[in-house]
Amino acid sequence: MKLIRNLGVGAAALALGIGLLAPSSSVAAENPHEKGPDPTDSSIEANRGPYAVSTKSISRLSARGFGGGTIHYPTSTQDGTFGVVAVSPGYTASESSISWLGPRLASFGFVVITFDTNSRYDSPGSRGTQLLAALDQTIGDSTVGSRVDASRQAVVGHSMGGGGTLEAAKTRRSLEAAVGLTPWNTDKTWPEVEAAALQIGAERDSTASPRTHAIPFYNSLTNAERRAYLELRGASHFAPNRSNTTIAKYTLSWLKRYVDDDTRYEQFLDPGPSTGLGSAVSDYRIQ
Repeated sequence: MKLIRNLGVGAAALALGIGLLAPSSSVAAENPHEKGPDPTDSSIEANRGPYAVSTKSISRLSARGFGGGTIHYPTSTQDGTFGVVAVSPGYTASESSISWLGPRLASFGFVVITFDTNSRYDSPGSRGTQLLAALDQTIGDSTVGSRVDASRQAVVGHSMGGGGTLEAAKTRRSLEAAVGLTPWNTDKTWPEVEAAALQIGAERDSTASPRTHAIPFYNSLTNAERRAYLELRGASHFAPNRSNTTIAKYTLSWLKRYVDDDTRYEQFLDPGPSTGLGSAVSDYRIQ
């Protein structure tokens, strides 16, 4: 969590001292948010993780501040609470365009809401507000709220929804992570964002060219806890609208690393994927 990672030197030293006195046999005891077996390339590229997933529909009439959606959550309650993630579609698109991410992320240990926006033409600013509304309704939900750790929140979005993740992180500085998928926004500078922010661009995107959207966003995230840019080789703006192993792998790794503080996933982020010929990634940067 951001609060723990930003401890001062004295507090960090105290925490280290406490850690030295604690038994060394259980890493999980040091990080209660670390869940699931040790990750491998093959395990996190799989369509499903170790958790069985259940769903709950939120109708448009019962949604507060967004257009209705679906909550995907681990069925088991044995491992305590989970971080919560909201996922927004892009301009003119519906929940169905990004729904594949819901059960996939939830199966690795997150409570995820994928949703419809109030209007398919909503701006990134409106989508940012709706991402936060979806998080809040999920946290307060009578069925899944008890599974959620409200202190660990993140947002993901495609296109204008990706631009909306930056808007949401600018508004709610406590967000742990933001992931933009071929993101679009007229605002190119985001020094206000403190959340760890990953921008995933597409090499052949003619709608939100990385040169004018994702890369400037990445360059401007100077106060983010951490920032990264990944570019999908040969892909179009609409790559996030269907199941995509590269998008899922690095979105999952980013959320695990910064929502769960699970350092086992650092191996996938730094030095990161190969960008050589034959790789699905044409560019990768991390700071």
